Amino acid sequence: MTTETTIHSDLAIPPGEYLEEVIAGLDMSKDELARRMRRPAAKLSAVFKGGKAITPDTALQLEKVVGVPARIWLGLEAEYRLTLARRQTDADVARLREESKLATAYCYGRLAKLGAVTPTTKPLVKVAELQRFFGVASLAAIPEVRRYQVAFRLGSTSRHRQSPQALSSWLRLGELEARRLNCAAFDKTLAEASLPALRAMTGQAPQVFLPELTSLLAKAGVALVICPHFPGTRVHGATFWLGRRKAVLMMTVRGAWADVFWFGLFHELGHLLLHGRQEVILESDDADPALPQREAEADRFAGDSLIPPDEYQCFVTAGDFSRARIEAFASDVGVDAGIVAGRLQHDGRLRHDERNAPRTRFTWAPETEARP
Repeated sequence: MTTETTIHSDLAIPPGEYLEEVIAGLDMSKDELARRMRRPAAKLSAVFKGGKAITPDTALQLEKVVGVPARIWLGLEAEYRLTLARRQTDADVARLREESKLATAYCYGRLAKLGAVTPTTKPLVKVAELQRFFGVASLAAIPEVRRYQVAFRLGSTSRHRQSPQALSSWLRLGELEARRLNCAAFDKTLAEASLPALRAMTGQAPQVFLPELTSLLAKAGVALVICPHFPGTRVHGATFWLGRRKAVLMMTVRGAWADVFWFGLFHELGHLLLHGRQEVILESDDADPALPQREAEADRFAGDSLIPPDEYQCFVTAGDFSRARIEAFASDVGVDAGIVAGRLQHDGRLRHDERNAPRTRFTWAPETEARP
């Protein structure tokens, strides 16, 4: 019994180099070869350089002109192409292994739990799944996508540990969910007209108000996505646009306080109504210090939309911040009492540890989290 060992060369030598040696031995120029084969010199030039493959027809013509059998030319061509393919495959595997180091940073475990990617322990499969999830040929392309560039800018300037990769995954999850939502074209007038109805929902539990809230905003062209918190994002909400017809409003369930959720929702609506079609606006623990005016305008919009400013001023002037008075005032203006209590705490008129403050916490059902 014999064992045949095949040795593969890493050198990718085009058959054209051997052809040059053959015609040199025949004292034949490349132009003469082209004439004898009745082929354009430019096309044969590509064969010499390895840019154009030797086909069976070409191999048969070379056999007649230079005397080297066609099978030799085809064998040289096949070996050359195989060597190129092997080299490319090795490069691809090396690149995938390098990219696999980013899988954890892109919150692969959290994405798998949400069904956005396939659960796996294989590094190369993780990379392929993340590429599919983001719609990129390489994870290195993600920072170049305009929608995710803000995440990398914010992550690089944050005072705290903040992951631009985690932020990108969070934004992509919201983007995919928003694309699935049916929305009318954005209508600023309808969005503004929906504010009283939104205020009326503030005393309800998420499982009660969420379907109506989503539907009401969709009619105004706003796709609402409630997305789970991703570790390392330090983000509360975001707004961006899918084309010019659909606005996306993302909210995280990071915090459970009802008044924080509603203030955040109205804050994001403020960005959509006041600040036009910005690329991406992220609300995080480390707000961009270069944008204080825009944030202040959104804060003022949220506060005034939830609690009419004139009535609030009269209420605080009276100075009675007992639970009973807070609840009575909240009923008069048509919002949840926790929103009034939260506003008083924010303004320093009520202690944050005040046990009598009628603030409530939300319990989010799993189905409120964004789908993959």
